[in-house]
Formats: sequence, C-alpha cells, structure tokens
Amino acid sequence: MPRGKLEEYLSHVFGKNVEVVDIKRIGGGKEDIKEVGYGVPRLIEARIEGETKKMVMSFVVPGPYGHEYMPDRAQVVLLAHQTYNKLPRHVRSFDCGGVTSRGEIVSVGKVEEFFVLMEYAEGELYKADLDRISEEKKLKQIDVDRALALSNYLVEIHKTKRNEPSLYIRRIRDLVGHGEGVMGLLDTYTPNPEYATEEDLIKIEKKCVEWRWKLKRYVHRLSVVHGDYHPWNVLFRQGIDFTLLDRSRGEWGEPADDITAMTINYIFFSVLTFGSLAEPFKRLFDLFYENYLEKTGDEEILKVVPPFYAWRGSVISHPQWYPTLTPETRRKLLNFINTVLESEEFNPKEVNSYLKGS
Repeated sequence: MPRGKLEEYLSHVFGKNVEVVDIKRIGGGKEDIKEVGYGVPRLIEARIEGETKKMVMSFVVPGPYGHEYMPDRAQVVLLAHQTYNKLPRHVRSFDCGGVTSRGEIVSVGKVEEFFVLMEYAEGELYKADLDRISEEKKLKQIDVDRALALSNYLVEIHKTKRNEPSLYIRRIRDLVGHGEGVMGLLDTYTPNPEYATEEDLIKIEKKCVEWRWKLKRYVHRLSVVHGDYHPWNVLFRQGIDFTLLDRSRGEWGEPADDITAMTINYIFFSVLTFGSLAEPFKRLFDLFYENYLEKTGDEEILKVVPPFYAWRGSVISHPQWYPTLTPETRRKLLNFINTVLESEEFNPKEVNSYLKGS
C-alpha cells in the first residue's frame, strides 16, 4: 500500500501527524514448523509527533477456511476489533478498516479487504518454550509457573457465563461445520493411505456431527473464551507476565475450546520428541488439567472436550498446516482423534492409549 495513504489513515486514527518509519512482515520464518495461518500481519513503526510507536496491521488471507469471500474476511476483522479490548491481557485494537482498489485506507465502507490495527506487544511466543523443552528434555521452574499461569487465566475468564442457548448451539455448529472448523479442515485434508483414507476422514466427520447433537444439552456452559488459546498466540516476557494474540470466533463459547487448544500442544510437542505423551511434557499437561479442574470444579468439561480435540487434532495433523510431519506422527494424532471421539468422556490419564488407538 502507498506509504502516503497509510500515513494519512494513521493520522486520522490517532488525531495527530504520523510519519511511517518502517513496514515489514511478521512471522513466516524458516524454523517455524507451522506453515499456514489465517492472517498476514505487518509491523509498522511510526513517529507520532516525535514519539516512536509500533503497531501491527493484520489482513485476513483469502482461502478455503471460510474466508473465500470478502465479507467472510470482513467478519473476522470486525469481530476481532469488537472483542479484543474486552479480554484481559489481550493486545488492544485501535481501529479496523479496509483498502480500496485505489489504495485508499478507510475505517469501513468502500473496501475490498479488511484488516485489524492493534498495538504491538513485546515478548517471545510460548511456542519457543516448548521448543526449548523438546531440545533439553527437562523442565525449569519457569515452565511449571507458566503452565499454571496459563491454566489460571482460563479459570478466571471462564467464570463469566451467559444464558443464550442459541449462541452456544451456534458455536458448536461452527465447531463442526464452519470453514475453520472440522469440516473446513477435512475439506482441505488430502487423503493418504499412509495415515488417513477418505473413509477415515468421513468417519471423523460423522462422529463430530453426532457429538454436535450431544453437546446441545450443555447450553448452560456458554462462557467468555479466547477461542484460539495455543502457544503461537501467547507472548511471554519476564516470569509469568504474558499477553495474548488473535482472539478468534467471538467473545462467547465453550471452555473446552480453550483447554484443548493449549493442552493438545503439550501432547503434540511430546509426540514429536518422544513418540508419546512423556515427561517432561506430561507434567505440564497434568498440571494444566489438575489445576483447572481443582479450581473450577468443572469435571463436566471432560464430557464435552472430545469433538474439540478432534478439531484441534485435525489442525496439528493437517498436511498443509504442518507439512513436515512423518506419516507415523500423523497416524498417532489421527488415532488420538478417533479414539477420543469414540469415548463418552475424556480421561486425561489415558492419552497414550488414545494415541495408540486403543
């Protein structure tokens, strides 16, 4: 986009004269195992009346996950702007807008693409901690402290409930049928006899539809959620001080969404390193769950997590999202999905049995 147009837009947003110093893309490094994402963030460094300020402008990428049409992408941006500032510790959104065919940047209106302009947060992705643990194969005290801090955060935000049955049902419907949900992921999941045939993927989809009907009886569980609570969306600074990124799919949902998004990554990194859920990742997994269950008393969550694990498992086993995984690793993750979906209730102590498909 023309720098002059960007400066004009930012001057309008902040009500002061803005000079853009630098623009560069964030992420996409060669060392990152995650290859696909929904957003294209750009770091903007600007000078506002002599003061240097960093901010991030993020566009939603057109693609097959329910983002095919411009209004789909607009929905993501508008919802992000509406909800980011309501969640503690989340980066602030300054504005949302779009770009016209002439390169003009406006708040909303005659636009072809939407973006979110948010504050820049310092820190290191929690994913880096998990990489270090994989390499060193041991925990530091800070790893225990951070796992508990992340669990405690969910304890707090999930306390806020809402009585709106139709919204809970919609969130469960989106879990299964949305472009970013199970069906959207499986539509882009190329069958491969080494780990998943078409029949295998059909079975997952059918089981998730059955679970959708089971979960309709849990409308009382509608809570404040983050919606994409995984290690690539948590920035840690010193100690347990952290900031969250990319709240997704709305303000309200099922707490199991947040729980599974984080805990499946303890499983994932452990499987990548050891082939199973083993120490030291097992300790983080157990601590996260035990702390959450003890402080919330929400044992019922174990009855609703299976389809959420199926969704998150479909992401981490996906050939496009994580193209470097071995067929053996994908098979284990797909075993986990299928076995969990067959279970009436998730048992955190049986993860390795689920990975074996037994």
